[in-house]
Amino acid sequence: MTGTNGGTDSAGTPWAGRALSGTGFEADDGAADPAWLAALAEVHRRPSAEADAMLVRTAAAARWLVPVVAVLDEQDDGAHGHTVDTQTDMALVTLTGPDGRRALPVFTSVAALAAWDATARPVPVTAARAARAAVAEGCHVVVVDLGRETPTELRPSMLWALAQETEWHPAHTDPFVAQSVSRAVADEGDILRHRLEEGEPPGSGVLRVVLGLPAGMPADSVQALATRVGEQLATDGELRARVDELTFAVEAVRQ
Repeated sequence: MTGTNGGTDSAGTPWAGRALSGTGFEADDGAADPAWLAALAEVHRRPSAEADAMLVRTAAAARWLVPVVAVLDEQDDGAHGHTVDTQTDMALVTLTGPDGRRALPVFTSVAALAAWDATARPVPVTAARAARAAVAEGCHVVVVDLGRETPTELRPSMLWALAQETEWHPAHTDPFVAQSVSRAVADEGDILRHRLEEGEPPGSGVLRVVLGLPAGMPADSVQALATRVGEQLATDGELRARVDELTFAVEAVRQ
């Protein structure tokens, strides 16, 4: 559609006076970043908090490919009772797992994406942009290179850190988490000491809070105390974003 203004786009907005900005990936050849591939391989070869931290640091600096697919917008023409395709839109792909969690699939390379779905269009984006899109779509996790023998899941705490463009720490070494736990146990006189540890299995994102309690403390009292601490921690929104899973352990302290 053209006119005296030099033309308009599909929405009827004039092109005149408009400029197209670059994406920053014009020279991208679609290949995977070797450093990101190495970090992905390491978390499977040696699951650990250290490998997870390296993965998030590497992923934050890498180019991600987000798949989008064509979606037909159908409308009844009204006159003849037929359904016609009025336009085709491009939609971000999200998935829902058996446990109900939503996931955003992303890929390291055009080849990896094509192996999963050859019809999907690869859109290159930064890690922060992809993470924010995942959050906006209600996704709990990001799955890297879905369809390969060893896809990798970026957990909610990792997704939150990438979206915030902040450094990710394993929960048991995160200073913010340590301060939050200290505040939560401060008013519990029966907690004589506490510490944070990586839970099992390694590299799964489990935070274990070990509570040192008086020897011989009744089991129901221990359970009630752990519940109170857990509820206190649950009121801290940023703590919940930084901790993927929380467990408690108890050790007897002889006074």
